[in-house]
Amino acid sequence: MSGPLGKNPIQAIVFDMDNTLFDLVRAKYAACQMITKEAGCGRPPDLFAYFLRNSKGFEDPRNIRDFLLDQGVYSDELFDRCSQLYRDVKLANIRPYPGVCETLATLGRKGLALAVVTDAHRRDAIPRLRKTGLLTLFDHVVTYDVTGERKPSPLPFLHVLEMLQLDPPSVMMVGDSPRRDIVPSRQIGMVTVYARYGDRFSRKGDRGGAHYAVDSVREILSILERKEKSAETGEYPCAAGSPSP
Repeated sequence: MSGPLGKNPIQAIVFDMDNTLFDLVRAKYAACQMITKEAGCGRPPDLFAYFLRNSKGFEDPRNIRDFLLDQGVYSDELFDRCSQLYRDVKLANIRPYPGVCETLATLGRKGLALAVVTDAHRRDAIPRLRKTGLLTLFDHVVTYDVTGERKPSPLPFLHVLEMLQLDPPSVMMVGDSPRRDIVPSRQIGMVTVYARYGDRFSRKGDRGGAHYAVDSVREILSILERKEKSAETGEYPCAAGSPSP
């Protein structure tokens, strides 16, 4: 766990899943469009707003129930249809971001261990990874069910480090949320990469508090190359994506 950034060779990369490997927001919005059409009321943005509330989780289908109740059209039958429609349409619209499959395959060929740490339940995470063709590219998948705690708790990150049997400075964490991905993983000593492309609230040049920031998953390969070079020369990486203080 000792040594400055750039001195420890990266042996594994951990990825957040939703909005880091694929655009879950887009898929959820497509599902909201179909649900409002099925229910014959409301607008997709109105339904989507229910999933953003703090009272229920971002994946909880009870948000659909509340929407139907508030629209005055609730019935058990309609709720069941809309819940199934939500699951089916959302999964059908999940596709990897450009370059994700190729980048993960390249990382694997380089001998790096790959893992996922997600707040999603296993029942949701595994079908999504299988649908996108990414499941077989990962050595470990840590879901909410495994630790019982969601990010920004450090427990999911500590658990994946234990599975990898590696110290934090040898592991890179890639995620789209500064609060849930970057802060906790950086605090325990992991090398952090802010997936700016997956954060709809990001601003140009924002690093999200991470050592590196990328606008495409492909840029991770360049970071690794510069990091390897810096370890050989004793210098820090430079140019775009260079580490922040």
